[in-house]
Amino acid sequence: MSDTRDTPDTNEPDPGGQPGERLHQLQRRLAEFAAERGWQPYHTPKNLAVALSVEAAELVEIFQWLTPEQSAKVMEKPETAHRVADEVADVLAYLLQFCEVLGVDVLDALAAKIERNEFRFPVTGSSTSNCHSSE
Repeated sequence: MSDTRDTPDTNEPDPGGQPGERLHQLQRRLAEFAAERGWQPYHTPKNLAVALSVEAAELVEIFQWLTPEQSAKVMEKPETAHRVADEVADVLAYLLQFCEVLGVDVLDALAAKIERNEFRFPVTGSSTSNCHSSE
């Protein structure tokens, strides 16, 4: 996973491909990256879940003391935008590796969850019902 932009990389996902295929290409690339370095023994579900949690906490840390208004503007500053993008990438990388190890199709899981939530939280037609699922 070199950061060299001048050399074409045959492992690079096709940006014109379908989103699901691109996601699976990235997932395979992450698996190859870990395999080439002999990291598979460490990529257990427990370790990947812990790493995912740590990276999510690093994302939260960026927003920890910001007001809601400030948090909505983090992408306007290049230095914070870069940090947010890096942490989002770390979270997604560990999530994809976690799913790979357990055989979870992340897009199927998300689609099924959305369907369950649509059933669980039907649209009522009332604008006064804006309680979040955590309330």
